[in-house]
Amino acid sequence: MTGLLGAVLGTALGAVVAMAAGTVAVIIGQARSVQRIVPIAMQPPPRAEGLIGSRLPGPPLTMTVLGDSFAAGYGATRPRETLGVLLATALARRAGRPVRLHRPAFVGAMSSDLPHQVHIALNQAPDVAIIFVGGNDVTRFAPLRVAARHLGDAVGQLRAAGCHVIVGTCPDLKVLPPLRPPLRWLAALRSRRLAAAQTAAVEAAGGYPIPLAQLLNPFFEADPVRMFGADRFHPSPEGYARAAAVSLPPLLAALRAEGVIPEPGGER
Repeated sequence: MTGLLGAVLGTALGAVVAMAAGTVAVIIGQARSVQRIVPIAMQPPPRAEGLIGSRLPGPPLTMTVLGDSFAAGYGATRPRETLGVLLATALARRAGRPVRLHRPAFVGAMSSDLPHQVHIALNQAPDVAIIFVGGNDVTRFAPLRVAARHLGDAVGQLRAAGCHVIVGTCPDLKVLPPLRPPLRWLAALRSRRLAAAQTAAVEAAGGYPIPLAQLLNPFFEADPVRMFGADRFHPSPEGYARAAAVSLPPLLAALRAEGVIPEPGGER
């Protein structure tokens, strides 16, 4: 009887291991297929830097945008369509003063690239930093705790320099059209876990997290044709406009709380 039980358990364990190995093989195959579907960035996003709102009075606020292709605006065709320019334009209008925009963010960046980007950003003495990062950490299977730690360290360095930091946490990547189960399920799980870890790290370092999964995902799920660009991975200009629309209220609230811009009744 004992021998029979051992054989049954051994068979069951072998089946579980085989199923797990099969699932891993499927996920790896899907990931490679997705890499073939998504085109390599052959040219950089539009050059989205410079002085915005130059006719407004007062000294300019310096804003820096750090992170990955989402932060850099890959998929936009003109500078004014990028997330950085959209947010800087709105900030200049609300603050009643110019905004000088810098963008160390680049396509393909992971959280481990933030130290280099922060070094570049600090040379410009920024007043405000906006960070969008995490998607590549999820899809390239980076350790999530390490990714969150890199982000927290970046926020801490910027805060130590007197910069106000707002971070758009990782969206739920299940919304990406090319992803199919089981890769979609794994990406969703990892992106949610990373967003939670990012939120904790950003708050601990003195920054302000923006929950993109909560604020932005519903729009991309409801209208993926308009929200995604040609590669179905990066946002279209309409997608970036929506991202700016959901990011702006928490950005302004954070800067008002810090006294960087006036309350609505005090705007010029």
